[in-house]
Amino acid sequence: MMAQLYGNENFDLQVVEHLHNLGYNVLTSQEAGKSNQRIPDEEVLDFAISEKRTVLTFNRKDFFRLHKINSNHFGIIACTYDADYKALSNRIHQAILEKKPLDGKLVRIYRPNV
Repeated sequence: MMAQLYGNENFDLQVVEHLHNLGYNVLTSQEAGKSNQRIPDEEVLDFAISEKRTVLTFNRKDFFRLHKINSNHFGIIACTYDADYKALSNRIHQAILEKKPLDGKLVRIYRPNV
């Protein structure tokens, strides 16, 4: 079964679309009715846990901190921004394949130096 993902509010919708094309079920904060509300990251993670989803985020430092406090989650994928959304989504896909199951894991996705 493909990972169930939750795109944090700041997460690129083009990346989400490409992940959909790869077969992932990605719920965005907009679809969940949780955008433009300044929801604290703790609540973002709590919502993802309640939905049994892995968080996708560019907000790396805050989610690194949250993972240290509580690793009882369904995974956090923290990415550096990359305007090449297909390359980023492919790196996410590859990391999911390599790291699954994602439960309790913090996965770091870095943009390669060009």
